[in-house]
Amino acid sequence: MSDTSPSGPRWLTLIGIGEDGPDGLGAEARRLIAAAPAVFGGARHLELADTLITGERLAWQSPFEKSVEAIVARRGTPVVVLASGDPFLYGVGATLSRRIAAHEMRTIPAPSAFSLAAARLGWPLQETACISLHGRPLDLIRPHLHAGRHILALTSDETGPQALADLLVANGFAETRLTVLEALGGGRERVRSTTAARFDFDAIDPLNVCALEVVAGRAARALPYAPGLDDALFEHDGQITKREVRAMTLSALSPRHGELLWDIGAGSGSVGIEWMLADPSLRAIAIEQAPERAARIARNAAAFGVPDLALVEGTAPAALAGLPAPDAIFIGGGGSEAGVMQAATAALKRGGRLVANAVTLEMEALLLAEYAARGGLLTKIEIARPAPVGGMSGWRPAMPVTQWRWIKE
Repeated sequence: MSDTSPSGPRWLTLIGIGEDGPDGLGAEARRLIAAAPAVFGGARHLELADTLITGERLAWQSPFEKSVEAIVARRGTPVVVLASGDPFLYGVGATLSRRIAAHEMRTIPAPSAFSLAAARLGWPLQETACISLHGRPLDLIRPHLHAGRHILALTSDETGPQALADLLVANGFAETRLTVLEALGGGRERVRSTTAARFDFDAIDPLNVCALEVVAGRAARALPYAPGLDDALFEHDGQITKREVRAMTLSALSPRHGELLWDIGAGSGSVGIEWMLADPSLRAIAIEQAPERAARIARNAAAFGVPDLALVEGTAPAALAGLPAPDAIFIGGGGSEAGVMQAATAALKRGGRLVANAVTLEMEALLLAEYAARGGLLTKIEIARPAPVGGMSGWRPAMPVTQWRWIKE
């Protein structure tokens, strides 16, 4: 690759380095490290490249943004950044690319921890779920837990594998095969396997990847892919959008890549949670006025593997002030309160979808008025379930739901 681009010199070089240190680097990477006036990286990276570095050594600062600023301040002069494996796979490359244009940098990646683990196990990467739990909640693995699934999970430290085994056992995946691959690519490399239920490894290297061959017990908490999850999977006090109505609500909300949902009057958080489960790029804010329900939403979000669900404890419309503009809004509770509908429709982005469900006459009257004034789509949802009638059975209807869907022009 040329040292210059049509827009100027490539002053920043990102170099992936493995546990084998300089032995695993090509001649160009070695030359660039040796010639760099400044080399940034973690303490481990700087130690691995110790024999090559002749310039200033700059270990990552805390908070990390300080190091980013220090790199940006050197714009135009040669800088090398050392990273683990592929800098653009859960790495520093993504962070730096938010401040530095692609034409200003070059990248020389090394095999990622996922690639090395897949090579050791003989697992096709395109058929394997790869997830980073490094510095992130362990709960993020929950949506991936399905029988027969292969998962590679990068952990934060030596405690990660045991915590992962405990989560598997607690959720009905005790017989899952758990392989810990430590310090891959270096002299300390070690690979050990057992089941989650029998996990008892000690002296685990902090640099490790866990490989899961998922085995689901009869009562395993496997989260289906389709919307409309069983109500029993949620912790709730009865204030929950029931599964059939929830499935229709998610369909009406029509989640698309990278969008943000406001769930106003979130109750148990079920709609916002299922919105986020549809794709990892989706975000949601649950607005709930009752403290006990807000706490319940947080617990549900963790249990469903979407711990990043944002939570605002307060009463709409006041609680909506200052929130980022939504691409979609769901109003499941409190929509008949003064000013809520007006605030929601005003905040919604152009082309965004608003879906509101009514079970009370007051809320239904409001939706009928909004439909008359703004148009959109009205749907009546009626569900019935069998119930005892004497010695026989009959249909017992649930409360009907009026749903209004509106797209902002």
